[in-house]
Amino acid sequence: MGLSGGISNVFPGLALGRTAKVLDVSTTAGAANVSSHNVAHSFLLLTGVGVAAGFSAYLIAGLLGVTLVAIILVALASIAPRLPAEALMRLYSARIVPPDDSQLSSLVDVLAWRAGLLRRPDLYLIPSLTLNAFAVGSPSRPAIAISEGMVRQLTLRELAGVLAHETSHIRNGDLWIMGLADVAARMLQALAYLALAMAAYNGVAYMTGRPLISWLAIAVLYSMPAALNLLQLALSRAREYEADRLAAALTGDPAGLASALRRVETYTGHFWEDLTPPVPARRVPQPSLLRTHPPSEQRVARLRDLAQAPSADRLMIVERPMVSLVGMGPAALRPRYRWPGLWY
Repeated sequence: MGLSGGISNVFPGLALGRTAKVLDVSTTAGAANVSSHNVAHSFLLLTGVGVAAGFSAYLIAGLLGVTLVAIILVALASIAPRLPAEALMRLYSARIVPPDDSQLSSLVDVLAWRAGLLRRPDLYLIPSLTLNAFAVGSPSRPAIAISEGMVRQLTLRELAGVLAHETSHIRNGDLWIMGLADVAARMLQALAYLALAMAAYNGVAYMTGRPLISWLAIAVLYSMPAALNLLQLALSRAREYEADRLAAALTGDPAGLASALRRVETYTGHFWEDLTPPVPARRVPQPSLLRTHPPSEQRVARLRDLAQAPSADRLMIVERPMVSLVGMGPAALRPRYRWPGLWY
């Protein structure tokens, strides 16, 4: 894999004091509010999943079912968000972008420095034509993944906004709750398929005279992915708005991120298309890390307001052709479902 091109005049006339001024933006009350919001989000997420799954388990298996749900939730809260980024990247067949002087790698270097991260995030490229990006890992070992579709469809200016947004999630301490939400969504997706299997069993049991599984339990399990999407959408607004705001400060170019958001939504569809369980009806299904973002129109409007004040700290980027996954054409990069329930 090779990435050619470069960033010219990244810090034109930029003094260290002015850079520190950019970093101060992330230490205001907004970031503190997001941190407290993440704690509340984690509690509500686990409570919602626990109540719904526990209620269904009680109808099916009594106290034994409730006990099993409690054990699963404890494991989910303690283990899932701590999964190493490398493990998730292997699931996506992602390739690491070496930390060299290429365009994307240089952008990550600059944004990580401006954000004051403890460690530069590893950058991975997903072999898929979906328009997709997310941050995973821990503050000590963060990672950012972008898809080949992002590299081919977005300009470098727009990519800078996307990378800055994911860098902001790392800076704001959002990785734990995002990892928890992602694993919870995949678990509930499996439960929705289990509900379909139970419904099929009830059809056979009805004709053969066997005891039926509670239809109420089946209905609750089947609707849980859509309910989680709505809960995530309601709870993630503060986190996403703050990440957008900090991303605009890191690049000095709110319009670049706004342009990327418009382009991605045009390609992937609208958030309400995700509300058809158990398989999302969206034209291009996305990982749950991206499904819970507020409507792009609201985010673009906020970024447009930020763009009214010109920034002297804007990254100056020269657009040049990029070569990324050489030899992989549309057929090899065609999005499709893969094990275990991943779409890329």
